[in-house]
Amino acid sequence: MIKKIDAHQHFWNYDKEKHNWIDESMSVLQQDFLPSDLKSHLDEKNIDACVAVQADQTEEETDFLLSLADRYSYIAGVVGWLDIKSPDFGEALENYSSYEKLKGLRHVVQDEPDDFLLQSDFCRGISLIKEYNLTYDILIYEHQLPAAVKFVEKFPDQPFVLDHIAKPRIKEGEMESWKQGIIELAQHPKVYCKISGMVTEADWKNWQKKDFRPYLDVIFEVFGADRLMFGSDWPVCTLAADYSEVYSIIHEYISSYSAEKQEMILGGTAQQFYGL
Repeated sequence: MIKKIDAHQHFWNYDKEKHNWIDESMSVLQQDFLPSDLKSHLDEKNIDACVAVQADQTEEETDFLLSLADRYSYIAGVVGWLDIKSPDFGEALENYSSYEKLKGLRHVVQDEPDDFLLQSDFCRGISLIKEYNLTYDILIYEHQLPAAVKFVEKFPDQPFVLDHIAKPRIKEGEMESWKQGIIELAQHPKVYCKISGMVTEADWKNWQKKDFRPYLDVIFEVFGADRLMFGSDWPVCTLAADYSEVYSIIHEYISSYSAEKQEMILGGTAQQFYGL
């Protein structure tokens, strides 16, 4: 049976030094966010499970998320962080291979140089992960899309998912360069896309649902329902919208789709991609 799944959210015990990316403009995020805080939002939308994604670049973060997944059955999978560039990465993969709920890895590439994905030590590490049935979440800004296209070309059999539709400049209404990169990326059949993170790329205080439609039109045309998955990006989304508002943007957009396509977008794609 296809379940409803939130394919992208975060948990943390807030620490000012560890979470130094949360600046004063994001003060609403300067607190703990844990599974018990998320559960009511999932229940309200009849969402069965979630995928917890790393927000800190340490193995301790991965251990923390896996420990939560052990305690809460509705955390169906974890996208953790390991040092992919390390010469000891293969050993780390072996050490974590016994964790059934570790489904993928992610690095915060949006904070790295544009050529980061193409660096030889990073690519060497990526070449090892398919053997462990791990996926990789691509977190970039739109200006890094050309490098991402070259990156995925190197690994035609590796499952990738693009986070937050590559963070287009929704607030400015800009989309041409983003659209070109998305079209090129979507040509690779092993690349999927999360419908997530849009509200925080819009005007936090004054966005409207119609702001997102041109971007949604593009990703639905090039990826299709079987390569798209809903993600709330909770609690980061609360900078601009509550959980229900984020969900309603997608739910309204797909309301004219067949029941089968809606099931894929709201859960089936994530189940297949992450092996949940």
